[in-house]
Amino acid sequence: MSSSMQSSYLPATTESIAKAQEAKDASESISILYRVLEDPSSSADALRVKELAITNLTSYLTKENRAEDLRNLLTQLRPFFALIPKAKTAKIVRGIIDAVAKIPGTSELQISLCKEMVEWTRAEKRTFLRQRVEARLAALLLENQEYTEALTLLSGLIKEVRRLDDKLLLVDIDLLESKLHFSLRNLPKAKASLTAARTAANAIYVPPSQQGTIDLQSGILHAEEKDYKTAYSYFFEAFEAFSSLEDPKAIFSLKYMLLCKIMVNQADDVAGIISSKAGLKYLGPDVDAMKAVADAYSKRSLKYFETALRDYKAQLEEDPIVHRHLSSLYDTLLEQNLCRLIEPYSRVEIAHIAEMIELPINHVEKKLSQMILDKKFAGTLDQGAGCLIIFEDSKTEEIFPATLETITNVGKVVDSLYMRSAKIMA
Repeated sequence: MSSSMQSSYLPATTESIAKAQEAKDASESISILYRVLEDPSSSADALRVKELAITNLTSYLTKENRAEDLRNLLTQLRPFFALIPKAKTAKIVRGIIDAVAKIPGTSELQISLCKEMVEWTRAEKRTFLRQRVEARLAALLLENQEYTEALTLLSGLIKEVRRLDDKLLLVDIDLLESKLHFSLRNLPKAKASLTAARTAANAIYVPPSQQGTIDLQSGILHAEEKDYKTAYSYFFEAFEAFSSLEDPKAIFSLKYMLLCKIMVNQADDVAGIISSKAGLKYLGPDVDAMKAVADAYSKRSLKYFETALRDYKAQLEEDPIVHRHLSSLYDTLLEQNLCRLIEPYSRVEIAHIAEMIELPINHVEKKLSQMILDKKFAGTLDQGAGCLIIFEDSKTEEIFPATLETITNVGKVVDSLYMRSAKIMA
């Protein structure tokens, strides 16, 4: 327990709270608020003041980045939780866990804190709070890529919440499950979980932020199936919801909207979306990254494309969703450019192609061999001479398939006549 808590307590009154707010620095305010919580009084007024003290203390500790103190505070407040209604306990606990989340680099601490709280809520038989803390824990495990543990936790939680028919929590958990299956590349299950989340959401009022999250996940799954037009409309809905709430997720929705425009060959629309009133609000490296990709795609330039990937590595390569789609876009662009360059030749040096396309020789050689295997063109690599030999397209005469079909049909007629004659003879 903090040394400040062991000193003499202050009465839980509004005067003590005012004294904390007037203190000369944050550490003095924190010290005063700890002493207020030490007041043994459990009258209705004292409890109300203590709740206010907890809110203020949480705020001060968050600003001071004192995550460990917030964790200890949750443990110290357990006797206090026995004196107040369960709904208020749930609000305080979730508030402190949210506060820890605002402090950078605390994901491990958040996970252990949630695990501690799950144990306590089990012992205290506080089901409502436990389920919400478990849902939070599953989300943290998903962020930490601890998929197996998250899946085990969610499977049990979904069954329990379905039985209780807690629709609001069910929407959260189904959405989490959809994200988890998507991370594990199991698209059918990700879609099934999202459908379940939508079904539960249709039966209740869903806060705009949660509706935005549903739309964002819908867009991601549609984009994965290459249905970029539908994905764009979902990302747009999500962007509007998050933008009106000033939620940081708005920038991701905008980024994915721009990605969809590039993927459907409408890269020229990107500049218009960015310069719109809504787009200007989010100018920054994420938007710049998508603009650079759109410019490279419009110019069909692999060199500009690679420059964009290098300059905006954090925004493009480290975002798994953008990275996956841009990889396929890069491959398409590279194939188109290579096909255009080799078209006039029957034999050409690989070094010459690499020079024209401004890419390393080994990179070009690897791609050409892949294209030959995928039957994108007919040819072979003469690695000894460092050349690519392109074969003439052997055009099949149209008469051959027609002849084969005629012979097959004649065969069928003969077989049926034979069967009939066998019956007559019998």
